[in-house]
Amino acid sequence: MVHAYWTAALVNHLWQSAVVVLAAWLLTLALKKNHARTRYWVWMIASLKFLLPFSLFIAGGEWLRSAMATPIQKPALAAVMEQITQPFPQTYSIAAAPTVVSHNSDLLPLLLLALWACVSLTLAFSWWRKWRHISVAVRAASPLAVAADVPVLLSSSLLEPGIFGIIRPVLLLPEGIVDRLTPAQLNAVVAHEMCHVRRRDNLTFALHMLVETLFWFHPLVWWISARLVDERECACDEFVLQSGGAAEVYAEGILNVCKYYVESPLACVSGVTGSDLKKRIVRIMTEQVVRKLGFSRKLLIGVAGLIAMAMPVSFGLVHAAQSHVQSQAKDTMPQDAAQSAPMAPIITMAGDATPGFDVVTIKPSVPGEQGMKGFMFRGRQFVAINTTVNDLLALAYGIHAKQIVGTPDWTASVLFDTRGVPDVPGQPNAKQVGIMMQKLLADRFQLKLHHETRELAVYAITVASGGSKLTKSSAAPDGQSNFGLRGMGNLVASNVNMAEFASWMQSSVMDRPVVDQTGLTDKYDFTLKWTPDDSQFAQFRRAMTLIPPAAGDNPNAPPGLYTAVQMQLGLKFRATKAPDDVIVIDHIEKPSPN
Repeated sequence: MVHAYWTAALVNHLWQSAVVVLAAWLLTLALKKNHARTRYWVWMIASLKFLLPFSLFIAGGEWLRSAMATPIQKPALAAVMEQITQPFPQTYSIAAAPTVVSHNSDLLPLLLLALWACVSLTLAFSWWRKWRHISVAVRAASPLAVAADVPVLLSSSLLEPGIFGIIRPVLLLPEGIVDRLTPAQLNAVVAHEMCHVRRRDNLTFALHMLVETLFWFHPLVWWISARLVDERECACDEFVLQSGGAAEVYAEGILNVCKYYVESPLACVSGVTGSDLKKRIVRIMTEQVVRKLGFSRKLLIGVAGLIAMAMPVSFGLVHAAQSHVQSQAKDTMPQDAAQSAPMAPIITMAGDATPGFDVVTIKPSVPGEQGMKGFMFRGRQFVAINTTVNDLLALAYGIHAKQIVGTPDWTASVLFDTRGVPDVPGQPNAKQVGIMMQKLLADRFQLKLHHETRELAVYAITVASGGSKLTKSSAAPDGQSNFGLRGMGNLVASNVNMAEFASWMQSSVMDRPVVDQTGLTDKYDFTLKWTPDDSQFAQFRRAMTLIPPAAGDNPNAPPGLYTAVQMQLGLKFRATKAPDDVIVIDHIEKPSPN
């Protein structure tokens, strides 16, 4: 589950970056008659997009929505934006879990990660060695009296003239260049290098090299690199010619440098001979007129930038994060005490009716009173007995108690009895009950919260090596699912799918969230008998005393849960970690008086 989640996140990010690169290419085609410096920055933004996932902007939009008092209705355009920004599902969902997690599936991501790290470190080390080689040449160089914006050093190396350094750049000239270039040619070459300094080309290309180090496997990254070098050198050529340099003199100077000296080994050490030399000389000699950005081109760039920024923010604004689906709830509440164990988590859906309680009372449970704990309907009245606020939160938002963060101690220790009559006709279904509880918590407990995604310890249910032993249910597939708990450790389930089973185990038995990774989609009838250990049914122990003792030496006692599940159902529980939704409590108070 963790691998699938992060794989989807990475693929979404790479897809989004590829779309931005395509948009940048189309934009540079529209700007091909304009200044090269403009096209350079278009490509630079496309490069930096690899370091800035759209999810940051989407989160910003979600934050803006949460800060607004008036909710924003989700327009039809949101679905289109979602397909563009996140075409690959990233939401962690039990229903979409893989079938069985094998040793190989755990090992493959680690091997890919190791390969990525090895190549990235190799690239970084190679560039460091080249930088160090040039650094040695700089330290051994001597000052040279040449008019320039930065110190000029004369080196015995055969490197072409270039700017070395980012914070304190220097111009490194090779020995003998004064004799091989005329004064006019040398001035043109120095002017070219000073343009690199003013444009901070070493810094911007160093940032792109960071992108290359992290995303070396993406071919568009290397294509951007070639485009950046082309436009960078073209921009400096334009500057030299617009400053009054003679095209013929300037072109001859570049060719003379190429005759005697080698090109800089690092793109972040800006030289004079980079890019396609033949095309550069043709551009210089033809002295093409470069058009300034007109109103239409400025508007085009502005609209493109606005769309790139606004699309993910708008998506987050109209599509605020929903609670991740933990299970499929039953259509109706259990009717009798035999089925009054805590309900499966509720799925709350945007657009549902918002029922509440006409009349509701919340009172502290009688101290020391032993009895049933759970949720049920008695006629039209909803009843919650011996429940904590954390139990109510779990019911309202369809989560495990460990998915609740930031509550004061009393929400997990003080027991309440809650009784209420719904304000809707008939008996509410499970989704409506969840909404009712959310409204109750907001009104009576002054609840304020927000959602986050965190990596949690979970139990994953998978198919055991011997295969499933489950029997398909003969009931209608759309019929009601039922869980009957006939004493702790004696479960009778009918017409239940594995997502519902995982949900019930999470809400009733286990001490952490439970996810379904069986890949089984049918509904089944089964009985499961086991001896609970101290970690199971923990939420009931304060209110109920009917907890069977440990198996001990009793040969007739059922086995523990993990053995029983494998022997009786052909399934197994596996402790793992996975990203999951949590609710963070920002504010909560003890209930107001009735």
